[in-house]
Amino acid sequence: MKWIQQRIRSGKLLTGTFLNLGSSLTAEMAGLAGFDWVVVDLEHGSGDHHNLLVQLQALSGTSAVPLVRVAGNDPVLCKRALDLGPAGIMVPWINSKEEALKAAAAVRYPPIGLRGVAAMNRACGFGLSFDDYFQSANAEVTMIAQIETGQAVDNVKEIASVDGVDVLFIGPLDLSVSLGIVKQFDHPDMRSARAKVVAACREHGKAAGILLSNASQIEETIAEGFTFVGLGSDGAAAALGLAKIASTLNESKSNHKAKM
Repeated sequence: MKWIQQRIRSGKLLTGTFLNLGSSLTAEMAGLAGFDWVVVDLEHGSGDHHNLLVQLQALSGTSAVPLVRVAGNDPVLCKRALDLGPAGIMVPWINSKEEALKAAAAVRYPPIGLRGVAAMNRACGFGLSFDDYFQSANAEVTMIAQIETGQAVDNVKEIASVDGVDVLFIGPLDLSVSLGIVKQFDHPDMRSARAKVVAACREHGKAAGILLSNASQIEETIAEGFTFVGLGSDGAAAALGLAKIASTLNESKSNHKAKM
């Protein structure tokens, strides 16, 4: 956990992907692939709490830092996920400073937060490393606030000012829908929103993050000032890979028929 917080705060470029299949096998593949971080998606992904456990177990033997996107801004969801031992939590749909404060408190122990304290869980080594984890978790657990609406962009400076928010992470599809420019990621309004997020992050010492849909966006996105950059998912990689295999086979079938 510690090294990713240090790199986030120092402005280092960190890249990763999302895991939405709920599969420990694709989680392990992603972990071994060379990503800095991976987000296990419990908001839109197909996995549940048990699937989260086995994915985190699969990732523990890899160099990728495991993060979890919970389904909503709920302290119980954050607590349940953190007790399984990920390095941080991504909270969707943060639209105001008040909501950011709630999310930041949910991932940290008292007196600065309201995360429930327990020792017999995976994060604490089932009690064996409770003291070390309890002393370090508040400083080392990463909290990522998602910026997904026009309202969030309007309030982005206030959201970025919240102590305990480490990354402001744009969800481009939701944001484009909220702005009334569905999937128009190069629209001036989208570019303006991105610039506002980066500026707010720079002002308050936070990292600007975003999920990209294709590799052609990477260099421009980094040049804009984003330092926590995601691309694709295990589901997308599997779907595209299988479609390519099927297309290749179907092309061969068509060629074979033409020769008959």
